Amino acid sequence: MMRHAASLLLIVLLTPFTPHATAANTLPLTVEEEEDLLFMREEEKLARDTYLTLYELWEMTIFSNIASSEQMHMNALLKLIRKYDLEDPAAGTDIGEFTNDDLQALYDTLIAKGVQSGLDALEVGAIIEETDMRDIKEAIENSSKEDIDAVYESLLCGSRNHLRSFVQNIEALTEEAYTAQVLEQSEVDEILESPMEKCGNQILPTKNSCKGKCVGWN
Repeated sequence: MMRHAASLLLIVLLTPFTPHATAANTLPLTVEEEEDLLFMREEEKLARDTYLTLYELWEMTIFSNIASSEQMHMNALLKLIRKYDLEDPAAGTDIGEFTNDDLQALYDTLIAKGVQSGLDALEVGAIIEETDMRDIKEAIENSSKEDIDAVYESLLCGSRNHLRSFVQNIEALTEEAYTAQVLEQSEVDEILESPMEKCGNQILPTKNSCKGKCVGWN
């Protein structure tokens, strides 16, 4: 009996302690977690593709700067997709092409608005960032995986910074307070009244302050 107990104790002592390998992280993804991860990968692609397209049209540096951040968002999500052995919905797609029909329709609608004027293009950027925040928060509620939540939180932080940059440019043009387009006005106001954030080590605040006109609008 004592020998058996000693053997069990030895097994316990020799077993590596991994505090971050929680039970939730060792389980397979739920259907909701899988669907959200694939959707967020394409939604970040929508942001990147829209900003690249609008930069080509209007040559505002805010779009090229934030498009680079969106590419980093896409890369972070792709790592998770590969980790969980999922099929990447963005693989092999060109700029403006999406496997998700809803995102394809949204992209087409946003581009149709963004080509009308520089102000419309900036408003499209704000729409995308507000939409991202809404969808990311919903995905976080559906997730029980620490690694996925960490990426989502970083994306959420980045979207807050991007919204601040777009709104700063919008208000410089309109000389009026920004009106929320997707989220509640109170939530948007709270974000706008707070300073730029450092979002981990992969997402940096964009530098697009406006002084009477939008910086980089050639």
